[in-house]
Amino acid sequence: MSILSDKWIREQAQSTGMIEPFVEAQRRDGCISYGLSSYGYDARVADEFKIFTNVDSAVVDPKDFASNSFVDRKTDVCVIPPNSFALARTVEYFRVPRDVLVICLGKSTYARCGIIVNVTPLEPGWEGHVTLEFSNTTPLPAKIYANEGACQFLFLKGNEPCETSYADRAGKYMGQRGVTLPRL
Repeated sequence: MSILSDKWIREQAQSTGMIEPFVEAQRRDGCISYGLSSYGYDARVADEFKIFTNVDSAVVDPKDFASNSFVDRKTDVCVIPPNSFALARTVEYFRVPRDVLVICLGKSTYARCGIIVNVTPLEPGWEGHVTLEFSNTTPLPAKIYANEGACQFLFLKGNEPCETSYADRAGKYMGQRGVTLPRL
């Protein structure tokens, strides 16, 4: 597996719509940077947030997740309570080629503030808005800025196309739009 360059990412975004909308260069004008970097793409977080709350004393169960455990907000700045988390999504819609695996890492600006961004790998053949999880590990409220950089995606090319892609097996998160809660 090799990591793919800015040139490859740009070509795929322009020719196949791998990333839409696509920002061709890093933007950092008074904001947390986003756009194409040397060996990755820094995606933005949209202004749709689901902030975790436990007012109903629910149990967190990945097989039967209670949607009322979240408060929905559409805002330019999301405030995550101390020691809690929020779900959001990327502004960008991704279409992963059949011979590529995409790994996501959080932005250092957020990590240095105790805010962790978690995303599972984007599998070959998957497409959709990426659901992002922001964990506030601090004892203080934490801010997330919509339409600014949230995480960096790294594109790894496999030695050959996979035998069975995410699309082939009709994965449960295929084509997701908006913030998507756990599914069984």
